[in-house]
Order: sequence, then structure tokens, then C-alpha cells
Amino acid sequence: MIKEFKKFIARGNVIDLAVGVIMGGAFGKIVSSLVDNVLMPIIGIFIGGIDFTSLSITVRNATINYGIFIQNIIDFLIIAFCIFIMVKITNKILNKEEKKEEKKEEKIKSEELLVLEEIRDALQNKKKTIKKVQSKKK
Repeated sequence: MIKEFKKFIARGNVIDLAVGVIMGGAFGKIVSSLVDNVLMPIIGIFIGGIDFTSLSITVRNATINYGIFIQNIIDFLIIAFCIFIMVKITNKILNKEEKKEEKKEEKIKSEELLVLEEIRDALQNKKKTIKKVQSKKK
């Protein structure tokens, strides 16, 4: 069981996942700060200065802070949109790099392929020569 655990941990997927979670947490904090400190004040100006976080309803002794819930929904939507844009940009960059690599691979031929092409060309020339000789004999 310990060996299996070591194999599991040694695989790149676990490390990639850990890095992704850490980077996602850090990115989430950055986007939350952007939302709280930059975007929400601007949105507040357009909607008449309403601060969502202060919205609440009091029922007997309980306070329902629905404004914080609205704020969290807006945070989520903005974070999701930012991540969507980042993934889209990353995919576009990676696709361009893959296309460049494919073009480079197409241009560079292995020695074996070059030898095979030479053999093919030689056989085709030989066939042409044989047909010429046969047509002259007739």
C-alpha cells in the first residue's frame, strides 16, 4: 500500500493538480480584490451608490444578510468570466505554438525518410528507362 501511494504521489498529475489548486487560490484572491476594490465601487456608481454588503433583513432576532450573498454571486460571475478569458487566451497561445511545432516537424525529414524517397525516385526512373527501351524495340 505504501508503494502504491508513492507511485500515486510520484505521478505528474498529482503535482500538476497541487500547483493548479495553489495558483487558483492565489488567482481567486487577486480577482476578489479586483472585484471588491475596483469593480464594485464602479458598479455602485452606476446603480446609485448601493452597497450590496449592507443589505439585510431582520426577522425577530435573526439577521439575513442577503446583500453579502448578492456580492458573492457577483464575485463568482466576475471570477468565472476572468478565468474563462485566461483559459481562452492560454489555449490560443498553446494552439499557435503547437501549429508552429507541427510546421517545423513537417519541414524536417528523418534520414530514413530521405533514403526511402531516394529509393522511390530511383525505382521510378528505372521504370521510365525500361519503358523507353521497350518502346524503342517495338
